[in-house]
Amino acid sequence: MNQLKAFSDAFMHAMKNLLPIVIVVVIFQTFILQSIPDDTLSISIGLFIVAIGVALFLRGLELSIFPVGKSLSNQFTKRGSLWILLSFGFALGFSAVIAEPALIAVAEQAQEISEGRIDALILRFLVAISVGFVVALGVFRILFGYPLHWFMIIGYLTVVTITFFTPAEIVGLAYDSGGVTTNIVTVPLIAALGIGLASSIRGRNPLIDGFGIVAMAVMVPMITVQLYGIVVFSGAETAPAADLSIDTAQQEAISGPMTMLMDLLGMGGDVLPIIITILFFQYLVLKRPLTNPRKVVLGFAMVLFGLYAFVVGLKMGLFPIGSSMAEQLIKNQHIVYVYLFAFAIGFATTMAEPALIAIGQQAEEAASGRINGNVIRILVAIGVAVGITIGVHRIISGDSIHHYIIGGYLIVIVLTLIAPKYIVPLAYDLGGVTTSEVTVPLVTALGIGLATHIEGRNILMDGFGLIAFASIFPIITVMLYAIAMHLMTTLKKVNA
Repeated sequence: MNQLKAFSDAFMHAMKNLLPIVIVVVIFQTFILQSIPDDTLSISIGLFIVAIGVALFLRGLELSIFPVGKSLSNQFTKRGSLWILLSFGFALGFSAVIAEPALIAVAEQAQEISEGRIDALILRFLVAISVGFVVALGVFRILFGYPLHWFMIIGYLTVVTITFFTPAEIVGLAYDSGGVTTNIVTVPLIAALGIGLASSIRGRNPLIDGFGIVAMAVMVPMITVQLYGIVVFSGAETAPAADLSIDTAQQEAISGPMTMLMDLLGMGGDVLPIIITILFFQYLVLKRPLTNPRKVVLGFAMVLFGLYAFVVGLKMGLFPIGSSMAEQLIKNQHIVYVYLFAFAIGFATTMAEPALIAIGQQAEEAASGRINGNVIRILVAIGVAVGITIGVHRIISGDSIHHYIIGGYLIVIVLTLIAPKYIVPLAYDLGGVTTSEVTVPLVTALGIGLATHIEGRNILMDGFGLIAFASIFPIITVMLYAIAMHLMTTLKKVNA
């Protein structure tokens, strides 16, 4: 009965997160486009399946991965072994990201649009290895007390430099790949690890030292994916990836329950790295049994079925909404309303983002009154809304993404040097938690839809990149707010 109530609460929470999108779409369809989409029923069913998938997935995480992950972190911290902590950090980062639903969705879209030149599995492994390395590096930084801002400044200068040499086809995808690494699986695990370490080590401040790993997990994949793009798109055109999918005749022969079983087995492969990581460190490194194995097994099963339902719902609901709205607004030449739709979707979905609410609460507790969680949420939501709107303008105008991205991160670097040091790690982390399991597919579909229906646009070059804009501008708005508050406090002291 308790499990059923918990699932019901998670389902209502997922529906609440979807509600802002539904409201925005209904308003635009009713009052601006004055039409009802042909596939309304299919989209509605898809959104319902997404909510079920997210509820199962999150409930499964709470029963299995989260408690076991936190327990392992605490036990390794008590042991005090540097190499075990670094190894655990790498394994945790890798296994969480390789199973990230939003990354799976973006990687599959990239492979399809590039006609196989970009391999979805290679892309996912590159991003997962990058995040594993970053989490290990973040653990190292916390243990030795190194300031975050130097890591971020050097990292983003590297990102900007590589962007100069990266083919236009991969830039948007590379920045989006960084944005989708921090999501419903990764953020709680990584944030708990960082804050837990900073709280348990004498001389460390949870606000200054505990935050920042999420931000680094956004940054480094941008570098590796751009390097991958340089290799893939340089020289002669590479042959498309081998088509290992079942052909149409086979699909018709293997339909119904068998197809579902095969898809579930594929999803099992996505979740398997997390299971292997946890079991390896629990039984072979710590040599201790799981405290409640039945609950953990149930949790993993819920994660698996939730992931499957989530992906099915995406294809039926969120992807069609984004592409349909883009097509209708462009076809009716409602350019101003395209900007308005982008802003409204960005603000509405971010305000309901559960990871942002959690990080805001943690920051408020760690800052001892210097930070207001609700103000932070509004600032981040405005940043996302502005970022997506600017990203949409880039697609409509046909400008190069290089100039926007490089300019955005140069502003971030300058603000990092002048912002109060207590806000820097939090601001970077907030840029990483803005892209939710609901927002990413919708925004990706919006970008691809615009690039598809605007004449002269290249889907691969212009369709990706909106998620990157959604990650950059919240960093800017939060830092500007902290600088303004610091100046006001200083002026009050001078006047007094």
